[in-house]
Amino acid sequence: MMTKAMTYDDNYICEQLKLFKLVDIRENYQRIIEEAIKEKLGYKDFIIRLIQVEEEGKKRRLTERLTLKAGFDFIKTLDDIRYDFNESINYQKVKELGTLSFMDRNENIIIIGPPGVGKSMIATGIGINACNAGKTVMFINAKELMDKLSEAVKKDTLKQMLKALNKVQLLIIDELSYVKMDKEKESIFFQVIRQRYEKSSLIITTNLPLSRWDEIFTGQLAATAILDRLVHHCHILSITGDSFRVKGEKYLPEIKQEEKPKKQNTKEGK
Repeated sequence: MMTKAMTYDDNYICEQLKLFKLVDIRENYQRIIEEAIKEKLGYKDFIIRLIQVEEEGKKRRLTERLTLKAGFDFIKTLDDIRYDFNESINYQKVKELGTLSFMDRNENIIIIGPPGVGKSMIATGIGINACNAGKTVMFINAKELMDKLSEAVKKDTLKQMLKALNKVQLLIIDELSYVKMDKEKESIFFQVIRQRYEKSSLIITTNLPLSRWDEIFTGQLAATAILDRLVHHCHILSITGDSFRVKGEKYLPEIKQEEKPKKQNTKEGK
């Protein structure tokens, strides 16, 4: 049974740890004290263990905040990708990009391929890795981005929005192919690309090969000007093949058959 003095001490400890926002130490210090006694830890090792618990908790909460704020359409890691479904996906290259070394060099990634081959999933997986590394990420559909930027022009807040975008360490623009830009949107998009050039990283997914980007912009001249900055320091992943969704449906009957439980012999035991 705890004495009054011990109760007072625990209350004081909890209040002070809450005041100092040491959430994980507050929740775990009693358990760590018991472990320290059992393992006969020295004072220094005990303090280190307390610090480690708080450090791990803060990293976990930071990752959760960054992941939520990034705006991913779904949460999938690079390990969730079925690489055996599509041999055109360069597993080693994706794995290398997942280390985020391209971000250290302020390089870009363009992922090209037809619908459903895993472009967005790869971009999301890399983005999740960035969040886990404590980096700020924004995942946004190209049309949604351009609509927001156009609205910012009308509200005279474009400068502020471009400044906010520039602070994002990894900007992921999904499905660029489904946007047809006029002169104004094209000019704004060029500003986004220009301000990130050799300063921070960008991932773009698209259905269109680079040779057809004039279909997105007002012409070949504009497409060339934008691509010139994008591909200068860039990794290009080109994926072919059937849609994961379509191909998955082909295999679904086989999978269901394999997973179907064997019927028990109801006559048994009668």
